[in-house]
Amino acid sequence: MTSLSTAHFKEVVGHFATGVVVVAATTDAGPAGFTCQSFAALSLEPLLVTFAATTEGNSWPRIREVGRVGISVLAVDQESVARALASSSPTKFDDVSLVELPNGAPGLVGALAHIEGDISSVTTFGDHDIVVVSITGLMSFPGSPLLYYRGGFGTFQS
Repeated sequence: MTSLSTAHFKEVVGHFATGVVVVAATTDAGPAGFTCQSFAALSLEPLLVTFAATTEGNSWPRIREVGRVGISVLAVDQESVARALASSSPTKFDDVSLVELPNGAPGLVGALAHIEGDISSVTTFGDHDIVVVSITGLMSFPGSPLLYYRGGFGTFQS
């Protein structure tokens, strides 16, 4: 018999390694954003990506209101950025270097890629919103990815 507790669920799904992104937007009060590991390519025609955001989080409602996002794929040396932006601190962007993307959203300096887009769909399941983003811009840079696995950060070894 298996346990279906939240702790056991987190332990089991933690065995799936993921990349790490930051989803961000420029609001009237400055940048809003959060670290996200539930990100994926969704469609090639049209170009779509998806991510999940905690419905009641501090940053997501502000980003949702803007409707335009910048998604930065983090590099292996950006663990401190991932940790900082995973917090709910109002000063979490203070030590983060940003660049304005062509759509006006913030991108993280040093990221492996920037994906710009417009939020096209949001559906709530449980305590998360599943968000679909229509891509309006893409750029990539050389480097190695930051990965998340079993509650910790690491990198890919080829």
